[in-house]
Amino acid sequence: MDTPLRKPTETPLRNVRTNIVQAIRAYRIPDLQAAAESLGAHFLYANLAHAQTKADIFELLSTQFHLPAHFGKNWDALYDCLTDPISKAGPQPGFVVVLDQIPTTPKFDKEVREQLLDVFRDTADFWAERKIAFRCFYSFL
Repeated sequence: MDTPLRKPTETPLRNVRTNIVQAIRAYRIPDLQAAAESLGAHFLYANLAHAQTKADIFELLSTQFHLPAHFGKNWDALYDCLTDPISKAGPQPGFVVVLDQIPTTPKFDKEVREQLLDVFRDTADFWAERKIAFRCFYSFL
């Protein structure tokens, strides 16, 4: 069967703004990955279920997103790694990011979760200014 089940315009992202950070809701991760591939976009996935602290989150993101060795493991450094070097690498096709199972532990409370999501909101704004799609989906553990 060589015929795709969906037309390209019927991807799960068809009704999602191009620069947004939102809960994953009813989206399935494999569908988001397939949609990214069909759009030619970068797909970044991080499973954060085993994190207990902010330091754990930085370590997991560093490893799973293949951030550079000089990543400073703080919010500003995370933003810089998601924007500056990539924008200097030339034209970008867009991004679909999944932050799966963000922890809800006492050491990773609501304030820290919001700081994490704010970095991705700021990153979405950065790419919006350059007319590059940056869609980030997240779920909580």
